Amino acid sequence: MSPVQKYAIGAGAAVLLSLIFLPGWVTLLVVLGVVAAPVVGYLMLDPSQRERLKRARRRGIGH
Repeated sequence: MSPVQKYAIGAGAAVLLSLIFLPGWVTLLVVLGVVAAPVVGYLMLDPSQRERLKRARRRGIGH
């Protein structure tokens, strides 16, 4: 299982659990946090770090 699939399953579980146990507005915050965390992390990288990350993904490091 790829790291992206693991992240997606974990995010889905977090959202599903928050839908069951928390009020609606808290669930919305959880969903926004799950989506925003990786986006903000990626945008905080320097352009050279982003390029290095793209190369690493293309090569398939860790497989």
